Amino acid sequence: MTGLRPRHRWIVPAFLVAVAALAAGVWRYGYLQALDRQALRGAADLALASDRLSTQLQVYRELAVLMADHPVLRDLGEERGRAAARETLRKVADKTSAWDIFYADATGVVQVAARGSGGESVARTADFRRAMQGALGSDHGLREGRRVYSYAAPVFATGGGVRGALVVVADVEDVEQTWAGSAPVVFFTDEDGEVFISNRSELLFWRRAAGGRGLAPAEGPAPAFRAARIGPHEIWQADWGPYIPARALHLSKALPVIGLTGEVLIDVAPARRLAALQAAAVAAIFLAFGAVLYLVTERRRALARANAVLEDRVAARTRELSEANQRLRREIAERHEAEAALKKAQADLVQAGKLSALGQMSAGISHELNQPLMAIRSFAENGAQFLQRGRTDVAAENLARISELARRMGRIIRNLRAFARQESVPAERVDLVAILASAIDLTGARLRREGIVLDYAPPAGPIWVRGGEVRLGQVFVNLVTNAADAMAGSARKVIGLRIEESGNRVVVRLRDTGPGLAMPDKVFEPFYTTKEVGASEGMGLGLSISYGIVQSFGGDIRGSNPPGGGAEFAVTLERWQEEERAA
Repeated sequence: MTGLRPRHRWIVPAFLVAVAALAAGVWRYGYLQALDRQALRGAADLALASDRLSTQLQVYRELAVLMADHPVLRDLGEERGRAAARETLRKVADKTSAWDIFYADATGVVQVAARGSGGESVARTADFRRAMQGALGSDHGLREGRRVYSYAAPVFATGGGVRGALVVVADVEDVEQTWAGSAPVVFFTDEDGEVFISNRSELLFWRRAAGGRGLAPAEGPAPAFRAARIGPHEIWQADWGPYIPARALHLSKALPVIGLTGEVLIDVAPARRLAALQAAAVAAIFLAFGAVLYLVTERRRALARANAVLEDRVAARTRELSEANQRLRREIAERHEAEAALKKAQADLVQAGKLSALGQMSAGISHELNQPLMAIRSFAENGAQFLQRGRTDVAAENLARISELARRMGRIIRNLRAFARQESVPAERVDLVAILASAIDLTGARLRREGIVLDYAPPAGPIWVRGGEVRLGQVFVNLVTNAADAMAGSARKVIGLRIEESGNRVVVRLRDTGPGLAMPDKVFEPFYTTKEVGASEGMGLGLSISYGIVQSFGGDIRGSNPPGGGAEFAVTLERWQEEERAA
């Protein structure tokens, strides 16, 4: 720089300042992009941890509801009844890993418990007070030095009033031990801002610091803490221990179902390193170009100063330019390799998504084909018996039905294949009466075998609706078989089937004499089932698939508990309009 003119001395410092400013901008932009990606992954991790916690606590919630109606709680007036109830509660607690299960009367006094002998009062607990109002209550806190989460279900008297509450207490340590210590840092705070559950034990019982940000221990001095915002993201900086990042991205999610707030801390050190590498690469490139320009300028100035050393200077500068060019080529090649690796990673992610979708569809395919296969098996067995009796005409009819079912299975597979390829099969004009007759024919053998009476008076003529013959028939076969399953333990077994016509709508109502629907709003959710675990027909997909089929035809399906007992499903379909055929 000693050879530069005074008016040109500012060029190099200005260039360096510009490169530094550009590198800082690239660093901030890269940091924000990396934080966006980390926020997406962190939100997914927080949602997974929250769902896992809610699911684990859901087991105890359902246990409280189920045990509230247990017959053993009806006779607690004598010691013999209390001993039997205590033994039952102890067995249930051992099998479900519940920390305690107890029954308290309307005054809050514990009458019988799986742990201890009872006698204490829970009248002031939030879950018990909620149960006394006739609703399911929940609470959390410390009992005997343990962190517990409890559900209290009301126990109703014969006259309809609440006579007590059945409380299921879960040990939080047992719930969180399956994911303790996993990354990233996840903790759940209650409405007071206290950390009640966490995969980092050192954060337990810390409270929300003043100002609503950060955490501080319940006792002792609070460690240094600072919160800052980088774009839309909140960054916490604190020294809380070797297993908690010193600088972390903070995300939160409200969980009103369990009365907690899920929060996650994600280490931003990888994002900062990536941003620093990007900024360094950009700065290196611009410095290289600046160096090239500087060398070119120096070469021109050298030519003006001394023509005698022209050849030596040209050769020296040429070598330097060649080396700079080789460095640039290497950097470009490395960038191309990085782009190729990125494309390969994206292709692998797409393939993984396809495999996941195929895995989810396999359960639906097996359920769609299970009932026609069972019908084929039934017709085949009957046909063999009719052949042995010499009744070839009836056997031929069974074979014809088997052939028809096979053709229908082929149509089912084509429909499922079209669904997998995101194709839509257009609705067509189908005869609702014929579809119901086919469904009754497929399920008739089972209804007769189980002594189920079908109360159905078919209309005299066809009723044309918008739908698909195979898929709509599958809906009614599934509803009839579900009704038969629901009445397995009923003394009176009757299935009522009615067709109601109103304007351009046709409603099919199917009612059984079973115990009714425990949760009508959830029966159409995937994998929701009240059948025994492990049963081949208890996958919980039938009503969910039926709901999707009816919706695809522009219709609707609803489940309810009508007066008089049992359950009723109403399938609403659109009547076929003649102008649709013309269109």
